[in-house]
Formats: sequence, structure tokens, C-alpha cells
Amino acid sequence: MPRATRRAALALAVGGAAIATGNARAQANWPDRPVRLIVGYPAGGPTDFGGRLLQDPLQQLWGQPLVIENRAGASGIIATEMVAKSPPDGYTLFLCASTHTSNPALHARLPYDSLADFTPIVLLYTSPTVLLTGPDQPFRTVADVVAAAKKPPGLTHASSGVGTSGHFAMELFRRKAGIELTNVAYRGAAPALQDVMGGRVPITFSTLAGAIGLVRDGKLRPLAVGSPNRSEVLPGVPTLAEAGLEIPDTSPWYGFVGPGRMPEALVRRIAGDVQGLLRRPDLAKRIVDQGGFVEGEGPEEFAARMKREVAENVEVARAAGIRIE
Repeated sequence: MPRATRRAALALAVGGAAIATGNARAQANWPDRPVRLIVGYPAGGPTDFGGRLLQDPLQQLWGQPLVIENRAGASGIIATEMVAKSPPDGYTLFLCASTHTSNPALHARLPYDSLADFTPIVLLYTSPTVLLTGPDQPFRTVADVVAAAKKPPGLTHASSGVGTSGHFAMELFRRKAGIELTNVAYRGAAPALQDVMGGRVPITFSTLAGAIGLVRDGKLRPLAVGSPNRSEVLPGVPTLAEAGLEIPDTSPWYGFVGPGRMPEALVRRIAGDVQGLLRRPDLAKRIVDQGGFVEGEGPEEFAARMKREVAENVEVARAAGIRIE
């Protein structure tokens, strides 16, 4: 090898080693400045809840501020694109919701790859969907709803929007029961639940976290939960499987995700810290009180869940003709 070439190769090797050493040192010192937590939905909602729950405990653990930035809009797509374009250094994290795995099924083109451009870190909690009806409706069981839907003119159902978890849950329910239901899409969960409470639409699937207060006040009647297990806050309400209509779990989930290609050691550090906090009884109780299930899946399990759900949602959306232009 010519001397000049050897010098160039040596310089490249030394430079690469220096970069690797610098990266290792940066990871070892992480965090040495504030960490941003991007939330793709408004403050006060079920996604934002997870960030507010963990904000103070993580700040104490990390010794740095955890700054929550709510960047709402376009079913989380605006915030998601921002995270995808951020450096994978652990200083920008994403409080991701399960719409992340349904958006690829609904949109012909996204400004990012929902799997390749992100690093799953830790799943925080899930909140089951629940089949709800108004207090003045005649339905007391899932069988009552199925029987009514089989009679002309059938039933309508409210959803918080096309392609939301409630819409997907109702579509799976419809197919399993062999009935026809007409979707009435609203701009969010609040107006959808309002019309179900008022009797203008007979049924809806909603997240339990978003409806638990209204259920406790007797303004909505729960008929079944869409999760594999009963909810601790609604122990007397059966699962859909117990009611004879087993469908895939449609529980919305909420978890920490980072930009793609985050260093494995850093991912495991963050995941371990969050998993430790989820084991605290006081924090776990707050999740359960909101109708959620504490999860704590690590990077591998969370990644497998996301990959599986993207494929499942594409199939459901294609079969039902659900699409957002």
C-alpha cells in the first residue's frame, strides 16, 4: 500500500475511533440537557396523560427537565414527521399512540416510514375500547345490539373519526357478528359521545379512558370491553369474547418511541427507567383508575406489536374500504 494511502487509511481509522468514543461518552452522560417529549395530540387527552404522569418522576430520575410539546394535528402525523426528522440522540422522544399503526392503512402516502423511521422504546399502557350505548336505549347486552342491527333499517354507530380505533373496532365487530352498521363520523370523541348520550346515535365504540367519567356518572351504559381481559374499573362488564364475539384486541396503546437508529444502549437505558416507574404502585394506580392496563413492553416486544398491527390494519381497512384521501 502506498505511503499516502496508508496515512489516509490511518487518519480515517483514528477519526472513526474518535467519533465512536465521542458517541459513547455522550450516551454515558445522557441526559446532560433538557429532553423533549413530543405529543401529537392536545393537552388533557389520553395520549398526553402518559407524558404528564411520568414527567416529574423522569425529571427527578434524569436530573434534567422533560419538556412536553403538544403538536396536535392530522391524526398525529405532524408530530410524527417532526420526530422522524430529529437526531437519534435521545433528546427528542415521542409519546406515540396506536394511530401510528393505523395511519399507514388510511393514507396513500405519509412523509415517513412508520416502522423504519422510528425506534420503539417502551409501551406504557393500553386503554380498551368499550361498546357503549345511551342510558335510554333498550340494549342491555351485546346480543341485544346484534339482534337490533339485523332488523331493518339496522343501526348507525358513532365514531370519533374515520379510521380511529373505535371505527376499526366497530368494523371488526360488524364483520364478526354478520351485521350491517352505518358509521357516523364525528370530529373527535367528545361530540360522538354527546350524541350517544342524547340518544341521537344508538351505539359507539370508544376508549375507556375517554369515557370512564361518563360511565361512572351513568350517562353512558357499557355493554362489553374489547380487550382480552375485563377492566378493573368495570369488573361487571364482560369482554366481547365472553359475549360470544371474539375479535382482535383493538385497545389503543400509548408508548415512548424515538427517531430511527437510536443507539441500543440508550434505548435500553430509557426503557429500563420507564419500566421501573411503571412498577410504582402510585403511578400504576393512576393508569388503572383511568381505565387503562399497565403494560411495560420493552423494545423488542413493542417493535413486534407495531409491525403486526400495521399489517392487520392494512387488511381491515382494505376489506372495509376505509380510506382518507
